[in-house]
Amino acid sequence: MDFKEKIRVIQDFPQPGVRFKDVTTLLKDGRAFHAAIDTMAEQVKDKEIDLIVGPEARGFVVGTPLAYALGIGFIPVRKAGKLPAETVEAGYTLEYGKDRLAIHKDAIHPGQRVMVVDDLLATGGTIRTTLDLVRQLQGEVVGAAFVIELTYLNGRDQLKDLDDIFTLVQY
Repeated sequence: MDFKEKIRVIQDFPQPGVRFKDVTTLLKDGRAFHAAIDTMAEQVKDKEIDLIVGPEARGFVVGTPLAYALGIGFIPVRKAGKLPAETVEAGYTLEYGKDRLAIHKDAIHPGQRVMVVDDLLATGGTIRTTLDLVRQLQGEVVGAAFVIELTYLNGRDQLKDLDDIFTLVQY
């Protein structure tokens, strides 16, 4: 399936000159969404993954069904202050400020093999922070997987320490 055909591109959003890649059009197409998850599962199935970790919110949308397809657990990474139990946190820089992400302190046991999953790899800041959180809990990151990669934003530069990065669509 040509997944690029299922992704809507919106000109000048959120600001002039930006061509926003809207994954929601792929998600609403049941056949395409199912094929995307199946394709991602096929890409990563040999990595001996114990857990999928995904940052909010679209990392949940992609990571949860991927974890289900692989028969493994899913761990959410949220903005600081949103998880109910004890957490570890890491900060990151946004275009117009700073933010913090958190993960439950008991979410990952030392040595568990983790795949980080999100809908989009852009500049890599959110994923870099997610990787740092997994490593704080002594998880072994075995790779990252994305529906979309914006190669012109060089997000892979933030992930040079990963051997395996999987994407369905590149722009």
